[in-house]
Amino acid sequence: MKKYNAQDIRNIALTGHASKGKTTLVEAMLYTAGLTERMGSVADGNTVCDSDAEEKKRKFSISSAVAPIEYNGKKLNFIDTPGLFDFETGSAEGIRAADCAMIVVSARTGLAVGGEKAFKAASKRRIAQMFVLNKMDHERADFYKSMNEIVAKFGTSVCPVVVPVIKDGKVDSYYNLIEDKAYKYDGIKRSEVSAEPDDTARFDAVKEVFNEAVAGADDELMEKFFEGEELTKEDKINGLKAGMKAGSVIPLLCVSASQGTCVDMLLEFLSECAPEPKAEYAYDENSEPCELTPEENGPTAAICFKTVADPFIGKLSYFKVISGKITTGMTAKNSRTGETEKVGKIVFIRGQKQEDTTEIPAGDIGAVTKLSTFETGDTLCSSKVFTLDGVAVPKSVYKMAVLPEKKGDEEKIASGLTRLCEEDPALTFASDNETHEQILGGLGEQHLDVAISKLKAKYGVTAILKTPKIAYRETITKKVSAQGRHKKQSGGHGQFGDVFIEFEPCQSEELEFAERVVGGSVPKNFFPAVEKGLRESIQKGVVAGYPMVGIKATLYDGSYHPVDSSEMSFKIAASLAYKNGIPQANPVLLEPVGTLKALCNDEAMGDIIGDINKRRGRVLGMTPQGNGMQEILAEVPIGEMASFPTSMRQITQGRGSFEIEFARYEKVPEHIAQKIIEDSKEE
Repeated sequence: MKKYNAQDIRNIALTGHASKGKTTLVEAMLYTAGLTERMGSVADGNTVCDSDAEEKKRKFSISSAVAPIEYNGKKLNFIDTPGLFDFETGSAEGIRAADCAMIVVSARTGLAVGGEKAFKAASKRRIAQMFVLNKMDHERADFYKSMNEIVAKFGTSVCPVVVPVIKDGKVDSYYNLIEDKAYKYDGIKRSEVSAEPDDTARFDAVKEVFNEAVAGADDELMEKFFEGEELTKEDKINGLKAGMKAGSVIPLLCVSASQGTCVDMLLEFLSECAPEPKAEYAYDENSEPCELTPEENGPTAAICFKTVADPFIGKLSYFKVISGKITTGMTAKNSRTGETEKVGKIVFIRGQKQEDTTEIPAGDIGAVTKLSTFETGDTLCSSKVFTLDGVAVPKSVYKMAVLPEKKGDEEKIASGLTRLCEEDPALTFASDNETHEQILGGLGEQHLDVAISKLKAKYGVTAILKTPKIAYRETITKKVSAQGRHKKQSGGHGQFGDVFIEFEPCQSEELEFAERVVGGSVPKNFFPAVEKGLRESIQKGVVAGYPMVGIKATLYDGSYHPVDSSEMSFKIAASLAYKNGIPQANPVLLEPVGTLKALCNDEAMGDIIGDINKRRGRVLGMTPQGNGMQEILAEVPIGEMASFPTSMRQITQGRGSFEIEFARYEKVPEHIAQKIIEDSKEE
């Protein structure tokens, strides 16, 4: 693959809802460009971008994939991203590396939630956007209905570029508004025809919309347009390019990826009109903002947007060079860790195929092997240190406990999942010191299912997922006094300890220990033993065996033996006082309660509130967030929230998101407490 300057490189992320044909479209573009002998199929598991074993098995994209195409003297780096919300990290990776987001929409079903989210993510990154209406070969495809949906949602900036010519109620040919020519397709081959649409008024209106959009992007073109001069092909290309760069024009084209129809026109459009890599802002070593331009001779700065961890090959880090160049053998510094490493093998990637190179210049995308500290979101620099914006990784919200199928595999599971977390930053893995469970977090059921499947395939260990235990607590509700007397005689020195302790509720998480012993009935040197005995005892409550909180224990009396009394004797006596007294103090079960911030669309707000109420939650308020979104603030029992991520996604159709933070412990309602107590006895 030859070297390209930044002005001849186009980085395009294919994004949008699942099953709209993104991976198939990449296949069609590779085939049209002559890079493959035949088009692969997702169903057959032989596509370039869906090369992972899990993707082949499940028939959908799981992670982002890069597929460069050299076309018309330009290098088009396509980043195919997953459409399923469980694998949203892949979409975030693609958008971070791209300078243009190509949102693929089905002409049969129209705009879907994934398309809306992709547009929002691209807008946040301030990169160019465009729409491609796919599946034009489907009998129920409706170009104009789908286009009107997109215009209604995203405004009049949407500009048709390639449109179908409808004749006798069917698609007869496709009209390229840049060239002012119509083409009929047989597979990927095209022949020029005359455009004879059924509805000439609508066809002329589309042309007018196109010309106005193109002219509006440039003052000279606008003047030319108003003077009635016809815009040349070059004028249109310049107008589209300027409009895309400024964000004032959102082009819309149509294709049939499975048939290869109009794919050549899409490639031509991208090579001529898609924006080249742009300058980015970063922070220097003094935390001062600075601008990095895509110049080969500038200071080196590259962003890692994807990591692949393979147990045999090692680590592979995908990166985009923002400024300068990455070369084999150079010494590079990670701005996050401050560590320097020598750059070894660098490659261009197309699916799973690698092509060795010695240099990747500004604006281009490549990968480097075995950089141990270089992770997703990190900035790689040379002499000057810069920190670029990382990848907008979605937060882990769905958590399950991981259990080994075979005893003794815990360490293997921990090692494997730690490696998988390096590969997928939306995965989290940690041990819960309280419940003694290993907790795996992700974006949904499928996300965790794939992680467990990869764990078996890559690291040879089988794990099972189950609902995590909840860290309940116990406390007392009334003041009691109790005696603990320990006496044991077994020849020689015996054991004797005798204490009277007062237990009462308090607001402390830890045990509050006090004493008001008078007359030396219990010597001072035994006070620490009494306290230690109580601290050990409260680790296991009397209701269901959960740790106790909110207890103040006051040692007020007792007795001792000058010979037989010892620290151990008083420690045991304290635990006996605990066992005798706590059951009399009306002990109750406490549950963790969290503060929930749920973002949802207006239409779903009522159902989300209903779902929160079903989970014994209390809604505290609603705050409008603009763009038809509401933030719901509520307090919810964490034990009831295991299935909330799934419900949230279903109710909001994937538009919603939420965060939950621990707030405090509260008393469990009696009927719920009984079930928890029963379950604890079974364990």
